[in-house]
Amino acid sequence: MPHLDAGYNLARWLVRDALDAEDVVQDACVRALRYLDSLQGDAARPWFLTIVRHASYDFLARHRSEPAAGELDIAELEIAADAASEPECQAARRGVSRALARALAGLALPYREVIVLRELEELSYREIATIAGIPIGTVMSRLARARALLRRSPALYAIAGQRTAGESS
Repeated sequence: MPHLDAGYNLARWLVRDALDAEDVVQDACVRALRYLDSLQGDAARPWFLTIVRHASYDFLARHRSEPAAGELDIAELEIAADAASEPECQAARRGVSRALARALAGLALPYREVIVLRELEELSYREIATIAGIPIGTVMSRLARARALLRRSPALYAIAGQRTAGESS
């Protein structure tokens, strides 16, 4: 139960739909209960996220191919603005948040998966390798590639350009 939010977050980024992510997490919970005896040690979070990952991929295989980046509901993925912030700061933060969500959503599934697990869920390379079933070197190379793709993202480039222009005036 303490890892449901992390499971939903991963499923949400993988299947790109809030309702589908809820279904995936529900399926993952059923699977987790069925295979609870396979949990060893204190690694409940990576174990559960592995189940969520498999449930997400099973869902995608059953229902559709990977959705287009435009199908992701960006508004649901925004970073919460500080209520005490000035309206201009809140608007700027929402713009950056939307741009980041669009850029992240535009990544291919293998890159999006590792960047979400590392940067949003703050898992170690070893945990990501276990969850994704890939070698640590592959995790590192996918992360490097994902970060490079994010840096070159047109959505983030536009935001960076606006900030640079605003700072110089």
